[in-house]
Amino acid sequence: MNLEALKEKPIFQMTGEEFLFLQRNIDKEPQEAKETLSDNVSKKYVYGIRGIAKLIGGSISSANRLKKSGVIDEAIIQNGRKIIVDSELALELIKNSK
Repeated sequence: MNLEALKEKPIFQMTGEEFLFLQRNIDKEPQEAKETLSDNVSKKYVYGIRGIAKLIGGSISSANRLKKSGVIDEAIIQNGRKIIVDSELALELIKNSK
């Protein structure tokens, strides 16, 4: 059986034999693809000024000062009033700035 063709086939159209074959062989995928997916999922984000404040364990005014200082600009994605911060990158930038 062709593994790629079975991945494209809807489950409700599979026979029991095809489904079991797919389950047994899905774990034999290359490890690199699984690692890439886990890297993307492992990112942690905080949202807004309150999220930054919780991240640094400080007040909202301290978070505002930190954001305006430009130290964590690489970790910030902002669209209008929406602020998303990659927490791991922000902490690394704060650590390296001092």
